[in-house]
Amino acid sequence: MIIQAKGIEKSFGSLRVLKGVDFDAKEGEVVSIMGASGAGKSTLLQILGTLSTPDSGTLTIDGTDVLALHGDDLSRFRNRKIGFVFQFHHLLPEFSALENVMIPAFIAGKNTKTAREEALQLLDTLGLSDRTSHKPSELSGGEQQRVAIARALINRPAVIFADEPSGNLDSVTKTELHKLFFSLRDRFGQTFVIVTHDADLAALCERRLFMRDGRFEQP
Repeated sequence: MIIQAKGIEKSFGSLRVLKGVDFDAKEGEVVSIMGASGAGKSTLLQILGTLSTPDSGTLTIDGTDVLALHGDDLSRFRNRKIGFVFQFHHLLPEFSALENVMIPAFIAGKNTKTAREEALQLLDTLGLSDRTSHKPSELSGGEQQRVAIARALINRPAVIFADEPSGNLDSVTKTELHKLFFSLRDRFGQTFVIVTHDADLAALCERRLFMRDGRFEQP
């Protein structure tokens, strides 16, 4: 398993959000997590993505006990092994599409030539070769999301975590994005874990999980 989480608990004050969640995913698998607002989906995704720490439980990603990592070691692991795609693209407005994609490569220590070549290749793969010099404000919502996906892929991470990735897109662009996730998985072999309210996207996934009140419902 590329991801193994066991007994994940998380509370905020007196509110118990995650109640002993177990989760695993195989290499190259596309898994969707659905559930009503407040069920704990995004909290779980943040913990799996090492952006938040559970109150208790264990988490292994690509053979590494990530809960034992701290500070720079955790940051390096996250930069190299994990990619994120969010509902809001979080692109830096002052930088071009190409520059936004290159940033994680620079953080990973790649030189400018290598980072630029890899970023251009990804943007070409995602159909954005003619938009590389455009800033986010000059791109459509779908184009911005594809730039964000290229940024997530630049360091060839083991896992991509996506939180409502098609939430702000029109139906046609949304369908294109859904197909894109699977073509990228087939091409690059990453595991995708997708939190979504979109039943069409969830239906495409190889495994669908549903959260209710801080736990996964049993199939």
